[in-house]
Amino acid sequence: MTHTTEPDRGAYARDGRKTKGEHHMEIRGHKKGLHRRKFLGGMAGAGLTAVSAAGAAFSLLTDGTRSKAAAATDRILTVPELLEGTTADGTTTFTLAAQTGTAEVLSGVTSSTAGYNRSFLGPTLKWTKGETVLLNITNSLTEDTSVHFHGAHVPPRMDGGPQNAFSTGTVWSPTFTVKDGAKTLWYHPHALGTTAKQATHGLAGMIIVKDDSTTSAALPGDYGVDDIPLIFQCLAVDSAGDIKYDQKGYLSSGLSFPLLVNGENVDDTTLGFSATRTRNRFRALNASPSDIITLRRSDGGTLTQIATEQGYLTEATEVTSIRLVAGARAEFVMDVTADVTLEAVVTTGWIRGGSGTYEFLTVRAGGTDTPENLPSTLNTIERYDTSGFTARTITLSNAGATMKINGSAGLTMAGMAMIRTTLGAKEIWTITNASQLEHSFHLHDVPYQLISINGEAPTGVDLGWRDTYEVVGGGTIVIAMEFTDFADDTYMYMLHCHLLQHEDQGMMASLMVTES
Repeated sequence: MTHTTEPDRGAYARDGRKTKGEHHMEIRGHKKGLHRRKFLGGMAGAGLTAVSAAGAAFSLLTDGTRSKAAAATDRILTVPELLEGTTADGTTTFTLAAQTGTAEVLSGVTSSTAGYNRSFLGPTLKWTKGETVLLNITNSLTEDTSVHFHGAHVPPRMDGGPQNAFSTGTVWSPTFTVKDGAKTLWYHPHALGTTAKQATHGLAGMIIVKDDSTTSAALPGDYGVDDIPLIFQCLAVDSAGDIKYDQKGYLSSGLSFPLLVNGENVDDTTLGFSATRTRNRFRALNASPSDIITLRRSDGGTLTQIATEQGYLTEATEVTSIRLVAGARAEFVMDVTADVTLEAVVTTGWIRGGSGTYEFLTVRAGGTDTPENLPSTLNTIERYDTSGFTARTITLSNAGATMKINGSAGLTMAGMAMIRTTLGAKEIWTITNASQLEHSFHLHDVPYQLISINGEAPTGVDLGWRDTYEVVGGGTIVIAMEFTDFADDTYMYMLHCHLLQHEDQGMMASLMVTES
């Protein structure tokens, strides 16, 4: 296999698209040659500006000559355990504990990590639209934490934002009725100032929401068999295994930026998955603190994307690549009649990070079934007529290493800018990036539609519902949303950059939805 390298195309380029109407999976031996060129310090140019503005001094450490031979043996894809809830009196209860542990992030090196119910990452939760869920979550860390249900439409007092932080040794027990349709969500910490630290060390897990739609019935849905989660993390780690999460740590010398898939380092190995069915569904989550992950096939073929963060697209869409900024998700299917290898291209999103191309998964054909054609229509998405919507401008900016929304640094609840709206309000927001830094804009509570992207009308998969989207340096996106179901005079939702370091450095504001 030939070695490939992806030059840093800039954290701000977008990939083109074209449209049209703990399980272990056995894998046959797959020996690999040269796998991936290793960059010691990939960096977007705008990141240099941020560093110099913050007063830090260092040289760009990029080594385009180093490479690694593949590991002597291959590994099979590990699928996170599906956590079974217990149902009684109409409520399904899930039990989680945020805890510390150790894991190998670099091969042969022990790192201090954290996870839910385990040492690193967490189990997958499965919710059903219309059911009532209760989560009993114990904080077994040595500091406060919270658990945010990223992308879920839940009451603000159950959202897991900074106001929901709870101390070590205590249990937080949010409960709500699942109002979301079929989609891929995830859960992670969201306490003030510690989100990057805790999530980067492994506190993250996937949530699958299912419903009884005809689309869901027509798609693969057997977890771990033909419905496969892919959790990507590009982390900063030193040679001793210490995971870095803040600016000081990222500017340390001798760092590696390994890519993990479901907690497995794929720097030197292509994981394997032996398909037992022809059509397979993959749920991709970029749980990296800051880096951008672009997925594609190594043979140049297309992927059939079926969903964005907030549910099904109107139709199955053929794409050459899927670009995921920090916090974003996508679902795609492949009819595997011959072995297919998937690649992840990592692009630096922050001051320094990963860079390069990984062949991370080979899907071995093994199904003997012949799937029916995908439904011609997956979903009905009525595009907003925004002529009567309330308009706002949200400005993302920085002063050195301090990140701001609408001129305020959200380092405390009192210091955040606050957006106030009312139940039933329909709004159109212009998100303006006044910096030259990469940002990933995430809105809690409700999904949004993209109205324009840097002055251009959205097309293809960008017409789907979103909750997390890229705002390039100097760029602008326009989004529209409707605030439904939930209002509160005390608890707030958040809007923020999902580059976790930017969030901790102040790029977060509060959203108060009250009764009209």
